[in-house]
Amino acid sequence: MSRDSNYDHHISIFSPQGRLYQMEYAFKAASSASGLTGIALRGSDSAVVVTQRKVPDRLIVPTSVSHVFNVTAKIGVLATGMTADCHSAIQRLRYEAADFEFKYGYSIPPAVLARRMADIAQVNTQSASMRPLAVVLMIVGIDDEKGPQVLKVDPAGHYLPFKGTASGAKEQEATNFLEKRVESIPGYSFDETVRTAIVCLGSVLGSDFRGNEIEVACVQGKEGKFRSLTEEEIEGHLNAIADDADA
Repeated sequence: MSRDSNYDHHISIFSPQGRLYQMEYAFKAASSASGLTGIALRGSDSAVVVTQRKVPDRLIVPTSVSHVFNVTAKIGVLATGMTADCHSAIQRLRYEAADFEFKYGYSIPPAVLARRMADIAQVNTQSASMRPLAVVLMIVGIDDEKGPQVLKVDPAGHYLPFKGTASGAKEQEATNFLEKRVESIPGYSFDETVRTAIVCLGSVLGSDFRGNEIEVACVQGKEGKFRSLTEEEIEGHLNAIADDADA
């Protein structure tokens, strides 16, 4: 048994190298537990999230399987990681958003919601009686002053705004794909944003999709509402991508 194995019994114990092994395990669980890859992208007037839809059992109603959730009318979340932890995090997100609006009389800005969830996640790293949630949250929404926003919150409590980001099993490959387009992403129209996110997911997974095999959700415009695209809308974007590839 290695010496370092003695330092992973509690979340609050540092190893001599300054590492928190339980946090590293939490990141590993968040990226690999669901086996999914998620993409979030911010265009000029919209923000989009795309992920796979994997139905684990043929007896399950397919539409009941989702990793995309509404928080408020203008804010949504793509959560990747352990399913039960995802649902717990979403419940807390909705509570914090409703509490903020009740106290202050206006909808919570996406960045404030991300900061609050990051603060809660960080507290879970300080006590041996707690464990961090094995979930990565990609929050998209419309800020009344800043427009579309994409923010990412990880199990350790980091939160940052992004032009485009990814999470899950193929996170690094997707990040490499987006980095090559970082200069043009902020100027994308809604259709370009959706199609780039879908192409990114297809590229890192090395496969083509049907409309019922992926989830696409978006928020668009100053007064835009967060919504999931229908299967027909997704098929329309897939056909447009195929036409562009053939051209």
